[in-house]
Amino acid sequence: MQAQAESIARGELSGFQPHDRRGRISLYRNKFMKKIAVLAACTLSLTGCAIHQNVTPVEIFAEKQVCLIEDTRVRQGFVESYKRALENKGYLVRRMPASASITDCPVTSTYAATWRWDLALYMSYAEIKVYRNGKAIGEAKYDAKQAGMNTGKWIDADKKIVELVNQLFPGGAGS
Repeated sequence: MQAQAESIARGELSGFQPHDRRGRISLYRNKFMKKIAVLAACTLSLTGCAIHQNVTPVEIFAEKQVCLIEDTRVRQGFVESYKRALENKGYLVRRMPASASITDCPVTSTYAATWRWDLALYMSYAEIKVYRNGKAIGEAKYDAKQAGMNTGKWIDADKKIVELVNQLFPGGAGS
């Protein structure tokens, strides 16, 4: 009985020997650890690959003019796409300086956008907020900052901006 207890203590009867006679980690354990490492790598590569898009549409308002408060950190192409998308929905767009307040016009909008490089330049984040008389009435967010290996991040930014505007302003101007 004592011999069997000693064998179990050494791991000989359990079917798993953590070390061989020279104190090295056994081949069985190496294979097991490699499987765990591969599984962990697969899990980590799949997590955090999400692209999020949230839109809270504006409620109908009678104003036909939307004032865009400039953000000089955002690429000019974003602003032009946003302005064009609003005009295609029938809005008159007035561009305001960065120093303007959200209360300077009855309906104002702020925006933010960033681009990243991953084999190609892509829009990783966009945010559009709409205010009426200084109160937030709608918001659209596109977030691909955690896209990782997700190839959906390489979208046409102009089309994504139009999509966001169409969801944010479901009706046209004055409707």
